[in-house]
Amino acid sequence: MTARSVSITFAGSGGAGVMTAGSMLLDAAGHAGWYAYMTRSSGAQIRGGEAAAMLRLSTAPVQSHDDHYDLLVAIDWQNVGRFSAEVPMTADGLVLGDPDGGEFPEQILAKGTRRADIPFKKIAKEIDGGRPNMIALGAVAALIGLPEEAVLKVVKDSLAKKGPAALAASEASVRAGAAFAASLPPSKRLAAATGGERQRLWSITGNEAAGLGAVRGGVRFVAAYPITPGTEVLEWLAPNLAKLGGALVQAEDELASVNQIIGASYGGTTSLTATSGPGLALMTESIGLAVASETPITIVNVMRGGPSTGIPVKSEQSDLNIALYGLHGDAPHLVVAPNSLADCAFSTQWAVHLADTLQTAAVVLSDQSLGQSRATIAPPADPGLRANRLRPEGELGDERYRRYRNTTSGVSPMAVPGMKGYQYTADGLEHTEVGTPSSQASDHSTQLDKRLRKLTAHDYGKYWADIDGEGEGDIAVITWGSTTGPVQEALERWRAAGKQGRMVSIRLLSPVRPEQLAAALEGVSRVLVVEQSHGAQFHRYLRAHYDLPGSVRAFHRPGPLPIRPDEIFRQLADWS
Repeated sequence: MTARSVSITFAGSGGAGVMTAGSMLLDAAGHAGWYAYMTRSSGAQIRGGEAAAMLRLSTAPVQSHDDHYDLLVAIDWQNVGRFSAEVPMTADGLVLGDPDGGEFPEQILAKGTRRADIPFKKIAKEIDGGRPNMIALGAVAALIGLPEEAVLKVVKDSLAKKGPAALAASEASVRAGAAFAASLPPSKRLAAATGGERQRLWSITGNEAAGLGAVRGGVRFVAAYPITPGTEVLEWLAPNLAKLGGALVQAEDELASVNQIIGASYGGTTSLTATSGPGLALMTESIGLAVASETPITIVNVMRGGPSTGIPVKSEQSDLNIALYGLHGDAPHLVVAPNSLADCAFSTQWAVHLADTLQTAAVVLSDQSLGQSRATIAPPADPGLRANRLRPEGELGDERYRRYRNTTSGVSPMAVPGMKGYQYTADGLEHTEVGTPSSQASDHSTQLDKRLRKLTAHDYGKYWADIDGEGEGDIAVITWGSTTGPVQEALERWRAAGKQGRMVSIRLLSPVRPEQLAAALEGVSRVLVVEQSHGAQFHRYLRAHYDLPGSVRAFHRPGPLPIRPDEIFRQLADWS
C-alpha cells in the first residue's frame, strides 16, 4: 500500500545501535527526496538501558509524529516494553523482532498488531563483522520502498572513516536485511519522491538549528555547563564559533556560565548560554542582574520534564512559568518560543537581535522534542537580523555620560569599556540615569518605567506569532512551541472534513501582545488552548494577560507522551 507518510520505531537495548540505524534511515530518506522527522527516547541511565528511534518519513514536510506507528523493529527486547505507551500501533501495523532477542513483551502483543520474526543476530553471524542494526536498516528500507542506493550512500558517508572492512561489513548487512525483507509481511510504502527535492534538504536537529541562529545573529561568546537535553547546542557551537573567531567556555556550573556571558556582553561581545530547567532555575538571580544593568544576553532553555531532576530525556513545556515570572522583582525581559525544529534557527537569531537591540535578557524556550529531534528540512532562510547595539557617538565634552538616560524609546546608548569619558557603574542596585546607586522612589519608578517601556513600545512586526487560516471560521486553536506541529496537522484534517478553523502559535511570549492577538481572533467564538504541561501553564498565562473571546477550553497534559494530531482533531470534533 502506497502512503503519504510512514512511521517507524527502531528499539533495543542501549548500545544496540538503534539511534545509528534511525539517523541513517533519516539521512537516506533525505537523499531519496523524502522529508523525515525523528525523535529519540531512552531511559534516564547515563549508559545502557533501553533506547528507541522514532521516525516519520513523508513525501511532504512534517513537524510531528502521526497518531500511530506502522512498523516497530526491535533489535532485541531488553526493556522495550517500557516504550509501549510511546509507540501506539493498530492492527494494521507490523512488529518485527529477533526470535533470539528475547520474548515479545506482553505490552507489545496486547496491541493486536501483526508480528514477524527476523533473525538479526543469526544473519549478522553469517557476515564477517555483521551488525544487527544495519540488517534492520536494510530490511526497513526495503519494506517501505526506500531505494537501496540511497541507504548505501549514507552508510558509506558515515562509516568510510572506520576503514574498508567495517564499511564492507555494514554494506553486506544492509543488503542481507533487504534480501530477508522479501519474506516478510507487507508494510506501508512511500511514493517515489521527485528529484527536484534531493539537493536542497538539510539533516539537522533543533539544537543545531538554534546554534546556527545564534551565530547568524552575531553571537561570538558562549559560556555554559552541559545539561540534557541542551548540550548539543554547545557541541554544535564549539567548533563553529572557533571558525568565526569566537569562543566557547565550559564553565564550572550554570551560575558561572550566566555571569560570564554578562561580563562578555558588558565588554561588547554578543553572548549566549544554553541550559535546561534546573540550570535556568540557578540562573535567575543573574538574569535579573542583566535586566537591571541593561546588559544584553540570550539564554536558550531546552525544556525537559520536571520538577527538580525530573525526566531529563523526555519533553515537556513546563518551564513557561519560571521563564516568564521567575526573576526577582519587576524584571521585564524577553521570552521567545520556536514553534518548529526549523524555527529554532529563526527564533534564536531573532532573540539575539532583540536582546542586543533592547539591551535586556532574552530566554529562548525550546524543548527536548524540538531540540533533540532530527529532520530533513529545506535550509532555514537567514532573515538578516543581527545584534545591533546602540552605541554612544562623539565626544561628551563637559557633559556626564548618562548610561541609563530616560529616553523616549527606553533604550539608551551603551558604551564599551575603555571609551574615553564614558565610564559608568553597572551593577544590580537601582540607580540614577548616570548609574549612581539610589534608593529614591523617583529614580526607582523612572528606571522601572524605562525598562518596561523599551520592551512594550518596540515594534515586533509579524514575528510575534504564526497564524494559519487567518480570518477562517469561528473556532481557533492557540498553542506554542512543539505542540504547533500536531495542531497544524489536526487543522489540515479538520479542513479536509469540510470545516473551518484557524491557529495562532505565539512565538513572543513576553512581552504580551494583546492588540495583535485580539486582531488574530476577530470573529472567533470558540478557543481551544493546546499545550504539554500538567498545570495548564499556557492556558493560565493567556487568561492572565489576554481577553479571549467566547468559550474557552484547555487541552493539556504533561510529558513524556507527545500530543498527537488525532487527539486535537477529536477535541475540535467534540465541540462542533
